[in-house]
Amino acid sequence: MTVAADLAPTGVLRASINLGNPVLANGTPDAPGGVTVDIARELAERLELPLEPVCFDAARKSFEAMTSGQADICFLAIDPARAEEVAFTAPYVVIEGVYAVPRDSKLTTVADVDTDGVRIGVKQGSAYDLYLTRTLQQATVVRGDEGVDVFRVEGLEAAAGIRQPITQYVAEHPDLRVIDERFMQIQQAVGTAKAKHPDTVAYLHAVIEDLKSSGFIAASLAASGQADAMVAPPA
Repeated sequence: MTVAADLAPTGVLRASINLGNPVLANGTPDAPGGVTVDIARELAERLELPLEPVCFDAARKSFEAMTSGQADICFLAIDPARAEEVAFTAPYVVIEGVYAVPRDSKLTTVADVDTDGVRIGVKQGSAYDLYLTRTLQQATVVRGDEGVDVFRVEGLEAAAGIRQPITQYVAEHPDLRVIDERFMQIQQAVGTAKAKHPDTVAYLHAVIEDLKSSGFIAASLAASGQADAMVAPPA
């Protein structure tokens, strides 16, 4: 069986796209763009397959589409919980998770946030939700459709999110500030079902390494206005 037939048995490469992460995707479900769409398009072209982006507004929905068979590939942060069901390539982009807090908050470091009584708003099912749920010792995670929204509505002590959108949100809300220190590094990778043949997973890995080394990923990030996102180092 060829890689194309194994990866996309319907004859169409169905790519699960998370429009909820503006660093990786933008636009609308009818006209998505960004680095994940560019990678999916390039992969489909190399495999001589038509591409069907399947778009969602949250990582958890993109993950569910992958694991339920609605998609052939996904673009998600590598996480141990997800890796139980998804075979990941090495990362192609590395982004950072940071906290926003009220401007007059006494919280100034990542360690300060992980203290008793601190409640952190997160986007349910996001990479940082999974990470903080696994690693926090004293603080509490509060989940919502958006971390900043639940932070506002419930008057929480902190909001967690990706550096770029959190920084933009704080710039628009002068009553807040960003704790500049990152609480995690988020490794974004391509994934497919673990049942796929090892040769198929190896092919995806090789394509991602080629796109990193050739400058494709960097050029795509720049074209979508995300030039400050870091291309992952070679695997």
